[in-house]
Amino acid sequence: MKVIVIGCGRLGSNIARELDQRGNQVTVVDKDAVALENLGKTFHGKSVVGIGFDRDVLNQAGIDISDALVAVTASDEANVVTARMAKFVFRIPKVVARVYDPRKAEIYRRLGIPTISPVSIAAARISEILSFTHLKTVMSIGSGDVMITEIEMTSAFEGKKLGQLEIPNVAHPISLTREGKTMLANPNQQLQMGDVVHLAVVAEMTDRVKEMLK
Repeated sequence: MKVIVIGCGRLGSNIARELDQRGNQVTVVDKDAVALENLGKTFHGKSVVGIGFDRDVLNQAGIDISDALVAVTASDEANVVTARMAKFVFRIPKVVARVYDPRKAEIYRRLGIPTISPVSIAAARISEILSFTHLKTVMSIGSGDVMITEIEMTSAFEGKKLGQLEIPNVAHPISLTREGKTMLANPNQQLQMGDVVHLAVVAEMTDRVKEMLK
């Protein structure tokens, strides 16, 4: 996969190195030549000095033959402008923009721009840790709209069926781990104390899932 990473700060350089190590062809763009030094000597990709939403810079980075673009500069506005150009002008299949302001992130998502808001993700995770210890987020999918959560079954769920954890359009069991062995979710599987269940949960509906688990 050919990927352009716009922004070579702490996040951008880590994303670029990770993608590079996985065998992708990575080009990193940053307006500060010194920032590009964050990539280190083991980075095999290319680097371009310039503004991420400048057409000439994007052409130099090879956007016409790229499969994905990630915009992670320190500016929400620059990230969104770059993402819009990549998605709607250059028709890049996979585009993601980091947006610090959660309110802006939601607006841009509705406009069709996939966004990641570190503030929203961190706030939700901290709130979850403080308010409910049985529901553990393992990972988020897409722009954080769906969470994969891990739940250890207590004695209250002994004998109940896995399918009872299903909430249509809200939560869906995907796997069950028992005595170290993991299997795909079977709605008729009877639960035992100590079982670990993974649920796919709509992020904004986690409170409803927590109520079900009380």
